[in-house]
Amino acid sequence: MLILVTLVMLNLWAIPADEVLSPNINILEELEKITTMEKRMKSMENETERLKTENEEQAKELKILHETTVDTKIKMDELMKLNQAPKVAFSASLLTSFGPQSVGPFFNGLHTLIYKHVFLNAGNAYDPNTGIFTAPVRGAYAFRVFSKASGHINRAVTAGLFKNGQHIISTHGHQASGFISSSNGVSLLLEEGDKVKVNLYPGQWIFDNGEHHHSTFSGHLLFPM
Repeated sequence: MLILVTLVMLNLWAIPADEVLSPNINILEELEKITTMEKRMKSMENETERLKTENEEQAKELKILHETTVDTKIKMDELMKLNQAPKVAFSASLLTSFGPQSVGPFFNGLHTLIYKHVFLNAGNAYDPNTGIFTAPVRGAYAFRVFSKASGHINRAVTAGLFKNGQHIISTHGHQASGFISSSNGVSLLLEEGDKVKVNLYPGQWIFDNGEHHHSTFSGHLLFPM
């Protein structure tokens, strides 16, 4: 009401003094004009408030969109790193030729087994000339050893998986006759350049057949770290 009165007075002040007393001036008409102006101002205020609220909502949506985009980019970068990681997997058996054959026994310490028949060697991390697997990158690796031997009262099949010369796991089986088999597996964190191999223990032996591939050494990279 104060605004309305003020506007009325301002409007009257804008009219020359001699016209204020003139019968041509319609006070009600002037008041109606002022009322219309006030309504327009109120409408403009409401519209301004609506636009402000709408802008705030849009700002929130933009923030959420930005956070989602950043999160998506991080996941995409992780997937790209995984995709760029070397593909490492190998599997090999002891013998390349047909026919059964026992390897060992050896009595001068540990004997590194060379698995010569290569089924798979993705990444070329396994060396079929030395029997040694060399980790190309730091990561988690899984290994599996299967060993078979002829039963003998004085001999067993005992072969151990070694990492950089340190014993990790073993396959072991012993019986007086027939065939015996043993298997074992493990997952390891390897640094780049770490070496993994299978050693036959002194006085023991292991059997393979170049056709059926009974004794094998396998491994693969699970994921880089």
